[in-house]
Amino acid sequence: MISTIAKGLLIPFLGTTLGSACVFFMKNKMSIRLQKSLSGFAAGVMVAASVWSLLIPSMSQAEELGMGKLAFIPAVVGFCLGMLFLLLLDILTPHMHINETVEGPKSKLKKSTMMVLAVTLHNIPEGMAVGILYAGWYTGSVQISASAALALAIGIAIQNFPEGAIISMPLHSKGLSKTKACIFGTLTGIVEPLAGILTIILAQFIIPVLPYLLSFAAGAMIYVVVEELVPEMAAEEENVHSNLGTIMFMIGFSIMMMLDVALG
Repeated sequence: MISTIAKGLLIPFLGTTLGSACVFFMKNKMSIRLQKSLSGFAAGVMVAASVWSLLIPSMSQAEELGMGKLAFIPAVVGFCLGMLFLLLLDILTPHMHINETVEGPKSKLKKSTMMVLAVTLHNIPEGMAVGILYAGWYTGSVQISASAALALAIGIAIQNFPEGAIISMPLHSKGLSKTKACIFGTLTGIVEPLAGILTIILAQFIIPVLPYLLSFAAGAMIYVVVEELVPEMAAEEENVHSNLGTIMFMIGFSIMMMLDVALG
C-alpha cells in the first residue's frame, strides 16, 4: 500500500519533469498560440478534476457521515477556504506570470525566480488533491478507491506536462541555459509529492474533516484556473483568438472526466 501511494504521488512530478525537458527539443520561445493551447488544456483538466475527483466525493462522504441534506456544507466551506488560501499566498508571495505581470510584495528577486515561484504556487493544491485521495484510500474510512486516486494522479500529470513546458521554455528565452531551465522547471513540481505526503500525514489524524480537505483542494485548484489559466488563454495577443484555448479546455476537461469515470 505504501509503495502504491509513493508511485501515485510521483506520477504528477514525472509529468512536470517530462514537460520541462521539452526545452531541449523545441524552439527557444513558445508561440502565443501554443501557450494559449496549453493553458486551456490545463484549465480543463483542473476543473474536471475539481468536480469529479474532489467536490462530488466530498459531498458523498459527508452524506455517509450522516449529514443528510446538509452534505453540501463541507464542500462549500472547504471550497471557499481553498480559494481564500491561494488568494492569500498570491498576495504574500512575490511572483511573476508568463506575461511578465508581477504580483505580491515588492522584491529584489530575479524574474526567473519569481516565475518559478508562480508555478510552484499552482502546484501546491495539485499535490494536496492527490495526497488527500490517497489518504482516504489508505485509512479506509471513506469510499475512495486506489483507482480513483490513480486517475487523479494521471490527470494531474497530463496537465503538468504542458505546465512544465510553459515554465522551462520562457526561462530559457530569458537567458538561462536549457539545462538550468529544465532543472528549474522540474523543481517547481517537487512541491507536489511533498504537499501530498504532508496531507496524507495530517489526514490520518483528522479523518472527520476529509470532506473539507477534498473541497479545500478543489477550491485551491479552481483559484488557479480562474486567476491564472483562463486569463492567459482568453487574452487577445498577436491577433491570436481565444477559440483555440477554448477548444483545448474542452479536450482537457473531457480527458480528465473520462479518466475519473473509467478508473474511478
